[in-house]
Amino acid sequence: MNPTPMGRLVRTPEGRDLVIVRTFRAPIEDVWASITEPERTARWWGPWTGEPGPGRTIRYTMGFEAEGPASEMLIEACEPPRHRAVRAVNDYGDWRLEAHLSESAGVTEMRFTQHLDDTTNIGDVGPGWEYYLDNLAASRTGGAMPDFNDYYPSQKQYYLDLAAGS
Repeated sequence: MNPTPMGRLVRTPEGRDLVIVRTFRAPIEDVWASITEPERTARWWGPWTGEPGPGRTIRYTMGFEAEGPASEMLIEACEPPRHRAVRAVNDYGDWRLEAHLSESAGVTEMRFTQHLDDTTNIGDVGPGWEYYLDNLAASRTGGAMPDFNDYYPSQKQYYLDLAAGS
């Protein structure tokens, strides 16, 4: 399988954003639950614990990465079922992530954004998020989970080219 990368880079006053869009034939509330409820995030990204809500910190573990310790993530915004913004600082950098959801005629679009800093290696990060968002899609349909090796390193050059052109 060779999934087609869908991400794009958008210039912002602060730098650049990686934006990846996915659509789901499902009500917005159900997609929202897939990205916010710990038992559902565990299926595609990883489990988390803590009290959710803006200004609160949760502890998460990446479920599809090499074994690592739990990390903390601050919930910066939570406006069900349309917007969630989180931030984590760890050994891999400063991760500022957002999901914006909208629904039309029973189809929900999720626009995932990672606000990038100058040190972010887009050639590694882009394929990673493509993989995780396809995990999300598979977890929702019961389909086969993707293999990370189908995303990396094959999508790396696509993302490096995006960065070179931005």
